[in-house]
Amino acid sequence: MNRAAVTSLVVFVLLVALGWYLTELQSSKDQSPTTTTAAPLPGGSADLGALQIAPEGKMAGYSRDRFPHWASQGNSCDTREIVLQRLGADVKSDENCKATSGSWNSPYDNVVVTDAAEVDIDHTVPLAEAWRSGADKWTDDQRKAFANDLGGLQLIAVTAKTNRGKGDQDPAKWKPPVQTYWCTYAQHWISVKISYKLAVDQPEHDALAAMLKTC
Repeated sequence: MNRAAVTSLVVFVLLVALGWYLTELQSSKDQSPTTTTAAPLPGGSADLGALQIAPEGKMAGYSRDRFPHWASQGNSCDTREIVLQRLGADVKSDENCKATSGSWNSPYDNVVVTDAAEVDIDHTVPLAEAWRSGADKWTDDQRKAFANDLGGLQLIAVTAKTNRGKGDQDPAKWKPPVQTYWCTYAQHWISVKISYKLAVDQPEHDALAAMLKTC
């Protein structure tokens, strides 16, 4: 066999081998499992699923004194005054750390307050609600830390009217009057309960899920 014939034969064999390889490669792609990306959940939905659902506990033994609040934070300031300073605008305080002027926007009702005496510091998850959700088993020091939590989403400056209208109710019984705040409120509520390993009851869970749909 001359050199030209040998060369032609080698080229033919290589082309056959290449064709077989490409066919096998396509076949393996066709048989590969299809992967899909799940649609994103509404804001906070994944965290809501992390909460323990349990019947609401009893109020036996509860007292606000079991949650020592507005603890001293140094420099004559207590927790309330620190929150007023952090969440207000142009806040000025006297030598005793009491706010003497400033303005505070209450997100529950979109009302701007310019008199600190008319501002309440709300516990996102009320103290009594925390008690019914597992805080009854805490030490008093743990309850004190919860009631004076300056590092999270537990303390918020609101109008006295909305704070007292809310009382110790969970989202199944009370929601902020401003519906556009429901998403944020639900996310904050869930975050606090997860941070402190507090349970939710079923109506509370369902109300939170509905509020998250506004996100």
